[in-house]
Amino acid sequence: MINANTNTGNLNPLFHPAAHYAFPGDVLSDNGLSVPEKRIILSSWASDIYAVESCPALREIPGIGHTIRIADILAALRKLDGDDDDPPRPGGLAMRLRRSA
Repeated sequence: MINANTNTGNLNPLFHPAAHYAFPGDVLSDNGLSVPEKRIILSSWASDIYAVESCPALREIPGIGHTIRIADILAALRKLDGDDDDPPRPGGLAMRLRRSA
């Protein structure tokens, strides 16, 4: 069980609970985790602290030997919320306001 109040800064990343998953889908499919535990793991992965400096759309998670796309992490978080649709498109429809005479 993941304890959100535990300071894992001194632990080897291989012992960090989130390091036992290679992809966001692995977190989602683990039936041994509760929804809040899955959210904790995925939210921590989405944190800017793990952003790749030269490519902020990627995350380097300690204990995982490859980068993960932030889009994949956010999609997994949306699935936890029951929102499997495509992500909302950025920006809205342009509107022209009528000038009052």
